[in-house]
Amino acid sequence: MNYPKKVVIGDITVRDGFQHEEKFIPTEAKLWLAEELLLCGFKHIEVSNYGNPTGMPQFKDAETLFTQLRKSKRVAHLLPSASLTAITIREKAIERAIEARKAGIGPDRILLMVSTSESHQFKNSGLTIEEYFKMAEKYIPLAQAAGLKVNGTVSTIWGCPIEGPTKLEKAVDFTKRWLSIGANDVEHADHDGSASPDRVYRYYSMLLDAVDRPEKHIVHFHTTRGWGLANVLAALQAGMTNYESTMGGIGGQPANFMDGVPISGTGEYYYKEAMAVGLVSTEDMVVMMDEMGIETNLDIDRVLKTGKMVERIVGRKLRSETIHQGRIPKELSGRG
Repeated sequence: MNYPKKVVIGDITVRDGFQHEEKFIPTEAKLWLAEELLLCGFKHIEVSNYGNPTGMPQFKDAETLFTQLRKSKRVAHLLPSASLTAITIREKAIERAIEARKAGIGPDRILLMVSTSESHQFKNSGLTIEEYFKMAEKYIPLAQAAGLKVNGTVSTIWGCPIEGPTKLEKAVDFTKRWLSIGANDVEHADHDGSASPDRVYRYYSMLLDAVDRPEKHIVHFHTTRGWGLANVLAALQAGMTNYESTMGGIGGQPANFMDGVPISGTGEYYYKEAMAVGLVSTEDMVVMMDEMGIETNLDIDRVLKTGKMVERIVGRKLRSETIHQGRIPKELSGRG
């Protein structure tokens, strides 16, 4: 098998992982985890979402969390080389990020998102695809002028939970469009676990044929149907070098219920088993890559220890095999 010998992994538990939790995760716990992820060696983490907290109360502490993280003595030596991301789907969120950045307490990077499915795009943003790209064209230069990097995500690449199958070629075209209007990098997201390994390999091969800049592309898989690590392997074989994941494989659609209260306007979850729709497990992916001889530049034992603590934070057993079974002892691994 041909695959890269070195990869970059970002952990996005504090944002994408916790957004699907139906209880508010205390700010102190989010801060602890953000710090711990940086101490594990992750250079890219997602910290919060600057969207309206009425619909996403998990992120009502966005400013507080960023402020405390920026002032943290535990990780002060790591912050200059780290990239802290905030999700900013619409204009007001982008403006919040710009102001926070100017005040010295905001993110380093923001994330905008376009779906290849028109119905998913409208449900997620309230805009059509064309309207969204026009909004992005206006705001990307404003954000970059404030010192922010901008990620342009492409979603529903392998399928849409509303419309069903989508065309892979459309996602490649959207990638080119993001880069043409100034996005610094592009996340390629399987948000509902629709991707199968054969189509993952096909898509990322097409992508690198069209835009042969692996450092510009980020792989984002959910493991709704248990194929997550198989998809990671397919992406590795296609030549992808930049991945993101969550501790314990948590995350998914923003919660529609919080601390015993339904969240108005959020609607039903897309999935039959609502709490089994998270991302690929960081712990399992990191251990698998290590066993394959792929360099991650992470403290893997600390990653596993952190994963166990995340289970305590959310209050249940999570979807990571390696935090329960541990790493393979070197004398049994076949690698010496």
